[in-house]
Parts: sequence; structure tokens; C-alpha cells
Amino acid sequence: MNIARCLDTIDQLCLRPFPAEHGWSDAGREGPGFHMAQLAAGTSDRAHGAAQAADLDACKEGIAQRLHARWGATHPWGMLTLRTRGERGEEIPEPWASLSVLADEVYVWRAAESGRWVAVGVTDREETGAARLLAVVTDTDPP
Repeated sequence: MNIARCLDTIDQLCLRPFPAEHGWSDAGREGPGFHMAQLAAGTSDRAHGAAQAADLDACKEGIAQRLHARWGATHPWGMLTLRTRGERGEEIPEPWASLSVLADEVYVWRAAESGRWVAVGVTDREETGAARLLAVVTDTDPP
């Protein structure tokens, strides 16, 4: 995992126009007002899964340190409340609804240059067992 490459991807997503329709791009899933990119991934090999998840979490923390320096320090944001609100029938806007189902905790910043929201987290709720490091860039305010 290369932190500089991950930051470059986040910077590119902050500049990239949002699509009019939901779909996929070279970076990952996207839709009106958001991009969701996989920055790195582990494998579904259960023997190494915990170590891979720890590596992805360390990379997330490295990215967070650099983005804290750039846009200001933030605390991890728990996604349980959003997930619970969605399960109770409240409409949670994308990409926050999807992100709340995939990750329990993310860091969130407001990118000074573009005004877009940037979230970085490690998926820990997927049935495949393969953890992924995700970046989300959106113009939708966190709910």
C-alpha cells in the first residue's frame, strides 16, 4: 500500500466531475454527487485476514495523518448511528448510506480546495471477509 498513491487518488477524485447516473469508473463506484474508490484491498484468506485488516487500518491512519495536516485534525466518525437510522426507515443520502453499511468508522474532512467532503475508512462489515480501504469524495453533506 502506497500512501502517496492513495492521496493522489483522493486528490484526483476531488477534481473529477460527478456523473449524472450511478455506475462504475476506473476508480470505483460513483453516482450523482459522489465517487467511492477502493484504495487497497486484502484477500478473503481467513488465515491472513486479521493481519491484512490491520495493514489496511495502518494505511488509513497514515492517510489520515497527512489529511489532518492538510485540512485540519478530525476524530473518527462512528457510522452506527447512520446505519441504525437507515434501518429504521430514515432516508440517508448516498454515499453515506452505503458507507455506513460497509464501515463502522471513518475519518471525514472538508477539502479546502474543492469544498467537497472526503471520507476514508476500512470496510469491516462485508461478508466476503476481504477488508478494503475506501475513499469517498462527495458534495453531499454528512447527515
